Amino acid sequence: MSSEGFTRKINQEVVDFILSRRSLQLASIRDDGAPFASYAPFAIGDECLYVLISEIAVHARNLQANPLASVLIVEDENSAEELFARKRVNYLMDAEKLQEDSPEWKTGVDTLHQRLGERILNLSTLGDFKLFRLIPREGRYVKGFARAYQLEGKTLAGEAVNHMRDGHRKRKA
Repeated sequence: MSSEGFTRKINQEVVDFILSRRSLQLASIRDDGAPFASYAPFAIGDECLYVLISEIAVHARNLQANPLASVLIVEDENSAEELFARKRVNYLMDAEKLQEDSPEWKTGVDTLHQRLGERILNLSTLGDFKLFRLIPREGRYVKGFARAYQLEGKTLAGEAVNHMRDGHRKRKA
């Protein structure tokens, strides 16, 4: 398979995997610099992910104060072939809070509504719920042992894909 064909194949696998999940793990940074992990349902936009989260939740306040996040979308452990090598994609992302009543807000809410249902329409009318667009800086797709790929570029599937071949080594006795 050509390099271009290989990249397209991995790109499609990444997109298909993301589409198979409905929530993501979200790591944000607290005011004191400590990491905070949580989760949120999400929808896929144009090279971004959308999350609608309440300011009552720590991660919404964190993202407003420090708009940098790490996102992990991971295979369910009950369906994984190998617990130590679950299929997953993770990203370093910029979090952009969208302004209510903007065209971007409407697009994000519509996208979430199509994917997650009617509850989004109710939550989006509540003043404490904030809509964030998560934009990738870089990513990594892992589909098993020795099958890890660096996703380069600011797209969900990666503009370029590099198979990460170095890493595991036997311990020296």
